[in-house]
Amino acid sequence: MSSHGIIILTGVLAAAACALPGTFLVLRRMSLIGDAISHAVLPGIVLAVLITGELNSWPVLVGAGAVGLLTVFLIESLRNTRRVKEDAAIAIVFPALFALGVLMVAQFASQKHIDQECVLYGEIAYSRHDTIMMGAFEVARAPLVLGAVALFNLILILVFYKELKVATFDPAHAAAIGLSPVIVHYVLMGSVSLTTVASFESVGAILVVAFLIVPAAAAHLWTDRLPVMLALAVLIGGAGAAGGYWLAADIGASIAGCMAVMMGVLFAFSWLAAPREGVLGRFIRLRRSRTRFANALVLERLEHSPADAATLATTLAWPRAKVDEIVGFLTREELVVVEPGGMRPSPRGAAYVRRVVSD
Repeated sequence: MSSHGIIILTGVLAAAACALPGTFLVLRRMSLIGDAISHAVLPGIVLAVLITGELNSWPVLVGAGAVGLLTVFLIESLRNTRRVKEDAAIAIVFPALFALGVLMVAQFASQKHIDQECVLYGEIAYSRHDTIMMGAFEVARAPLVLGAVALFNLILILVFYKELKVATFDPAHAAAIGLSPVIVHYVLMGSVSLTTVASFESVGAILVVAFLIVPAAAAHLWTDRLPVMLALAVLIGGAGAAGGYWLAADIGASIAGCMAVMMGVLFAFSWLAAPREGVLGRFIRLRRSRTRFANALVLERLEHSPADAATLATTLAWPRAKVDEIVGFLTREELVVVEPGGMRPSPRGAAYVRRVVSD
């Protein structure tokens, strides 16, 4: 595979791995937890590197994952005191752990090929040079690890789909039928921690947050169906990663930065164009609702007092052009009957009014 292909594949797999658990974070209104974990795992990474002497090792995953779960535990413990809100608990815990990690990097890990810039931004371009031998083949390590994590997250969601869905949308019902929302919560947080750590070296903390939250938030604007939302989040994340790479190659900028920018562009497009929750969709629905309401109002007025267009304009105090437009629509759709005394609603017109009122 070419260098371009390896880098794009790494970004796409990182986006897919993050988008799957990130969807549940968005639905559970826990987006900041992803930000917290992605920063707070740094002490675990540094500690594992200091012990093993290697950045590319399973102890790094274990150490960082453990600190990720510790972050969730500390946040939940503070929140359960009922004296600290969840957002405040997050703002207390993750800056403290992240600052501790940065301090450890500065003091102890300067010779271990890990620094603050690597932590924040990552360097996905180097993924093509970090290879391992699989039999007679030399393959890039990052896509292999990220693909395994993405597959693990997919299997986890498929196996625990019912539990995750019920605990996400109705925790009280989950507890009533014997499911433990707390266990489901920590399973999800474990997945987020693992995904964050696996993506950390390649894409950095900032892009991990973008991959966790932005694709899922954009997908949520397009659909309310969980399976569709999961698939859309993966597609949007992959498109943002691939598009960001080509943008970076075109303008000579940071690959991770351009990927994050492309995520923002895709979210902005979704925010504008999504048919249900997008700005344009809501504008169209509002305009359609106003039109239907105006049509129904005219039909109700004609039911009580048949009239022609000129009389309607005077009675309603509406511009004549607007009344003529409405009357033209009602006539074309056979919603009114024209009689010598003026127009009155037809049976179809009466049914139209009932539909508008019931909606």
